[in-house]
Amino acid sequence: MAKVVVLDTSVLCVWLKLPGFDRCGPDEDFWDFQRIDAKIQSEITANTTLVLPLATIIETGNYVSQLPGDRFNHAQRFAQILRDSVNNEIPWAAFSEQSDLWDNETLLRLADEWPQLAAERLSLGDATIKEVANFYAAARFTVEILTGDQGLRSYQPVKPPTLTPRRRK
Repeated sequence: MAKVVVLDTSVLCVWLKLPGFDRCGPDEDFWDFQRIDAKIQSEITANTTLVLPLATIIETGNYVSQLPGDRFNHAQRFAQILRDSVNNEIPWAAFSEQSDLWDNETLLRLADEWPQLAAERLSLGDATIKEVANFYAAARFTVEILTGDQGLRSYQPVKPPTLTPRRRK
């Protein structure tokens, strides 16, 4: 079964080595550049597809634009990842695959579900990342949400059961 890793803003900012983003996650399970890079390189070697959700794009872009110092070079590196995603360059999933998540029906469902998620402290951006993860799970991918946020990680879809063919009698 094919696997996708959905990147959250927290790990992407650390992986891009943005100033002020040296690590993410709690002390007992923190992610620094070395751990994130090793994880991503391992997934690339395993032919895993990396997914860049719209919320991650917007949030990371906001952080880059507010950085002290050399915003241009950080923006250039992030823009290349965005181009690779749009152009479906390996290991990135084509961003257009997520287009179904932004239709009226899906957005109305999100509007209905989000107040309860907000009461549980899940941001709207994280709720859309959850939707991206569920989208790929419904397409029968094994899905991992790569994040330092334990709350968001708890919404990672359960791995679908492996179907065993029935034996004929």
